[in-house]
Amino acid sequence: MPRGSDRLKILAAVVTHNRCTLLERCVDHLRAQTRQPDAIVVINNASTDGTVEMLDAKGIAHIDQANVGSAGGWNRAIAHCLEQGFDAVWLMDDDGFPDTAALAALEREIDASTACVSSVVLREDERSHFVFPFPLLDRRGLPVLAQRQRKLATLRELEQIAPSGTYPFAHFFNGALVMRAAIEAAGSVDTRWFMFGDEVDYFFRLRQVGEVRSVLAARHYHPDVARRPLTPTKLYYYLKNTLILNRIYFDKVALRHLATLGIGLARYGARNGWGNLAATLAGPQRGLVPRAIIRGLRGRIGADLDG
Repeated sequence: MPRGSDRLKILAAVVTHNRCTLLERCVDHLRAQTRQPDAIVVINNASTDGTVEMLDAKGIAHIDQANVGSAGGWNRAIAHCLEQGFDAVWLMDDDGFPDTAALAALEREIDASTACVSSVVLREDERSHFVFPFPLLDRRGLPVLAQRQRKLATLRELEQIAPSGTYPFAHFFNGALVMRAAIEAAGSVDTRWFMFGDEVDYFFRLRQVGEVRSVLAARHYHPDVARRPLTPTKLYYYLKNTLILNRIYFDKVALRHLATLGIGLARYGARNGWGNLAATLAGPQRGLVPRAIIRGLRGRIGADLDG
């Protein structure tokens, strides 16, 4: 929908699982938007921590379902958007929260070519720095690999290379506003990814049908996940799904595979302790990483471990 046309009907959708306190903070910030979403819905993946009671007390609509992973949550949110006749859906996880002017800033950047506009995701306790650093892009719009500087860690760095105020890359799903027409053209989030990879897959699929841009004036605040431990299950899906994505969407596949393994194991060791990594590789779960690699190289998308 071009700028200056009739007001969009926007659904704000949050996917949650057992983060009641953080979810309440997110919902409160949605209600405080200078441009109010036309409706709010929470996709509740089988929370058992008082989430339903909190949402009922606040009068927030929710859809309760089994824990089908983040991908299943996004898929249900998108289905609700289509079923209820919304023009766009604003998707976000439960542990972050939008700046009060975020939705207004996103809507201003929508034009006829837009598939998705997304917020930049900043650390809630250090708002000059990204939670997920932005990659520098090559001529094909792919993250560069063999280059001294590969990523931008701060908002100031991104502002210097994006003077227009937008950048043709986005980190889903932390304030991603997806247009209905793009959903109808690209389809919904693929639930087979279960956890990890669904956001990358959907980014590239949306980019095939329209422009996907981050809007620097739209801010989303989020805990610094670099401090958050990873479970063995999350390591498994990170390795397996990233290997699959490398083959589908990226170049220099063999080099990216090596980088995936190195980054994944190093991240697990740094967050969980190197002794914990050694135990995962050599202890009772020693088959986990080889299984992830084999299934990733074979392209086996699917929820083949318990979440």
